[in-house]
Amino acid sequence: MKRNKLEIIKDILRIVQEYREVKITPLIRKSNISSKSFYEYYKELEEKHLVVKSAGKIKLTKKGFDYLEKYNKIVSFIEEFNL
Repeated sequence: MKRNKLEIIKDILRIVQEYREVKITPLIRKSNISSKSFYEYYKELEEKHLVVKSAGKIKLTKKGFDYLEKYNKIVSFIEEFNL
């Protein structure tokens, strides 16, 4: 099944969260999207202050952690009502 934009963003942020900080190449590999697509998503995540690059590694910002928390709440709500 093909992932939508929100699922890809969630996957990228979860990988960063899991590793606390991660270099771009492993992140591209683990997110399972092309490097071209990855950089488009990465640029958006950086512009929206969900991630920050420091010393060659990507880290979540507070806003990134908040996004994942709210995303999980929404998914739980949807699953609770079988929507």
